[in-house]
Amino acid sequence: MLSATVELLLGTYRADPDGTAHTGRLEQGEWPPSPSRLFAALVAADGTRDRCRYTDGSELEFLEAAPAPFIEAAIEVYHEQLESRFVVKQTGRSQPNKQQQEYVARDASLVRPGVRVTPRQPVIRYLWPVEVEDRQLRALQTRAARIGYLGCADSPVRVRVERIPDESEVANDLMYAPDPDGAVSVDVPVPGRLRLLDAAFDEWTEHGTSVGRNQYPALSAKVSYRSPRAEAHAASSGRIVASLVLRPSLSGRRISSVTATFKAAVLDRFQELIGDPPAELHGHGFAERGYDLAHFLALPDVGHSHARGRIHGVALWLPAACDDDVARAARDVVHSIRRLVGPGVDASSEVWAGQRKPRAAAPGRWVGPSRRWVTAFPAIHERHVPLTLEEICRWCNHTGVPHPSSFRSLRSALMPGAVSLMPSEVHRQGMPSRPYSHLELLFEEPVRGPIVIGSGRQRGFGICAPVGDRSTLPKPERHRD
Repeated sequence: MLSATVELLLGTYRADPDGTAHTGRLEQGEWPPSPSRLFAALVAADGTRDRCRYTDGSELEFLEAAPAPFIEAAIEVYHEQLESRFVVKQTGRSQPNKQQQEYVARDASLVRPGVRVTPRQPVIRYLWPVEVEDRQLRALQTRAARIGYLGCADSPVRVRVERIPDESEVANDLMYAPDPDGAVSVDVPVPGRLRLLDAAFDEWTEHGTSVGRNQYPALSAKVSYRSPRAEAHAASSGRIVASLVLRPSLSGRRISSVTATFKAAVLDRFQELIGDPPAELHGHGFAERGYDLAHFLALPDVGHSHARGRIHGVALWLPAACDDDVARAARDVVHSIRRLVGPGVDASSEVWAGQRKPRAAAPGRWVGPSRRWVTAFPAIHERHVPLTLEEICRWCNHTGVPHPSSFRSLRSALMPGAVSLMPSEVHRQGMPSRPYSHLELLFEEPVRGPIVIGSGRQRGFGICAPVGDRSTLPKPERHRD
């Protein structure tokens, strides 16, 4: 195995996970430090192409093609939001009637540093399950010795790269491990990353600071990781591959418009950046089962006494069988969306990257596991038949979750914040109408989500929230002999 050990010399780490620190809304720093962060530092240590002085760059191509590494990092960390401050603006000319502290005729610029992370153990280790040649190892060690900091310049580090003979040092229960059902999104280098970095550098060299990383959304390739504290559960039928936070939040009664606008934005952006969208996203010509299509979800605030059911985020759900390349491309596309504009919808969007608030936008909020699940938006019935346990089990077959042991249904909401809708807010114009209900499902064993049930799941209806094992379902009657 290939191992890279990073020691934080000041015991702290600061980085901007998605380019939003300057907005002042960043609440959590990047943790664990992403493998892409280390890869970028290795690239900067000796350059690429004709700028390489001590290596030939082939070791970088080897590393970007390696699978996502295991990450051994502290679980207990403290996130400190740094205060914004004004600094002297470097304009190259005087500014009449201006003064910044003791600097006369100088203007000031507002700087928002973001968030500083202090881990309990200031050492991070990355482990790639690959064999590395001696030549590539020496080149990576040369680059590692030239790394001065990771993330921002006030995070000095010492990096050591070495070979580990076998996998005996990998304890999955003590590490962040790649897991499609994991709740932690981590940026990792993928094949082609080096080419994109070179293209961005060339553009920046020619055009200067007008070139930003948001112009290269493919530079972000998020992979789901399982936290060391997360319990292992049976794999779910699908996963949320990307989530966006909406500002301002939108009324839950606009779910149809929100999810339709989100889907249109994803398809348009996919066509613009990559090419024709795959059938899993739009459904036309899809050869597999109809319930293996992408789900475009609206994420409402539900489940607590102050919940109002407002939509704080949107997310893209893909089935577990979806090709990894398709999932990665879809994730990059969603992360490139900066605004959603549609009928009754106008909100800016930012990538969910571990923020504490709003909780509704966190994919982990909808994962569980739990024995009890309750719909946040009503589920649309699949057929015009009485709603029985057998019919609910049929829906569960279609969505890929176990059969519940019992259920309850009402036309009105079954938990705080859950949205009760009128027929005109559920049914699409020109399409046949079907009954819809709020559901409460109780399973024999904890089930892992996301659970989206019913006929309208591709457009966000029937999304369920885990609400703990305590059930409000009526207990079965006990009969005496």
